[in-house]
Amino acid sequence: MIPRLLGPIVKASAGKMPVVAITGPRQSGKSTLLKQVFPEYKYVNLEDIEQRRYATEDPKGFLLNLGKHTAIDEVQYVPDLLSYIQVIVDQSNIPGHYIISGSQNLLLMESVSQSLAGRVAIFNLLPLALEEIRSTQYSLNTYEEYILKGFYPRIYDQDLNPGNWLLDYIQTYVERDLRQLINVGDLGTFRQFLEICAGRIGQLVNFSEIGNMIGVSYQTINKWLSVTQTSFITHTLRPYHQNFNKRIVKTPKLYFHDTGLACALLNLRTINELNAHFAKGALFENFIINEVLKSRLNRNLYPKHYFWNAAGAHEIDLLLDQGGRLYPIEIKSARTIGTHFFDGLRYFQSLSGASSENSFLIYGGDETQKRSLAQVIGWNHLDKLPF
Repeated sequence: MIPRLLGPIVKASAGKMPVVAITGPRQSGKSTLLKQVFPEYKYVNLEDIEQRRYATEDPKGFLLNLGKHTAIDEVQYVPDLLSYIQVIVDQSNIPGHYIISGSQNLLLMESVSQSLAGRVAIFNLLPLALEEIRSTQYSLNTYEEYILKGFYPRIYDQDLNPGNWLLDYIQTYVERDLRQLINVGDLGTFRQFLEICAGRIGQLVNFSEIGNMIGVSYQTINKWLSVTQTSFITHTLRPYHQNFNKRIVKTPKLYFHDTGLACALLNLRTINELNAHFAKGALFENFIINEVLKSRLNRNLYPKHYFWNAAGAHEIDLLLDQGGRLYPIEIKSARTIGTHFFDGLRYFQSLSGASSENSFLIYGGDETQKRSLAQVIGWNHLDKLPF
């Protein structure tokens, strides 16, 4: 079992707050984390039809029967439970009374915000992070292997074929969750939508263009993208709106929470296929952005991540705003450093005043260097980033 970095933080929060909520994609390890961190808790999963029926028909009796120190998994199936939990924890005032988890972020968060405001600590558990895998028996040698395999724990634990498992994952989880969230008449068209999204990683979101490609409306694409974000399949990176006296792009960019899932949708199975594919650079960019995001979330730090684009002339792939200090990051998949890799950083520094000490080039090689314009960090040395 790979220890999760979020575990000790969740445990500590349960000693202070009456309710702890964990959200994240299906199969990201939420249930395993609950059982590992809280082995003494009574555990119930609302995927179980009988338990769900009991909780739906008699929520008060269901909770009273469980008693204190209970972990309730997939709580989004019975959102009314949260109102009853509110009443119980207000009366008991017991730290760590309930640990709840769910894999539909917006539904869960809406219910939490309505019923448990001020009573709950909320965490996001994404698939495994590179820093969680790197020192274990599951460590891989190249970034291409990580991009193709992805980071869902079951693939590593059971030594599964990632391409096959991830396509099954789409069918068994993503499409099933989709039916629960919105009415989709043609799942084949939705699969096309997912494949198009995978091919547009790192690009500006264009609802109309995607809709025209598969014959659905702008509004439908907007709704479908919201669903994939709700289910932790995709996420977007917002543009940084400080213009520095330049016209800037204001449309978000699209990324997947797991590059292995994107590769499965693109039918990429081998390193040779990945190396020959037009999206390799974008997938590497996605991989690095995800790892920076996981590093923040695994420490319960709210990520303020952006990209910056001066109307297509110059771009910064990832821009972190930490306490008002900007950290521009350029991401390149090449294993050899080119002088032009620093062009965007040089231009951004001239406008924003960002320092070379706070500027970074993350690339596909192994070396760590300090250059005049930025600090150079190899893909497998992300622990050297100061955030």
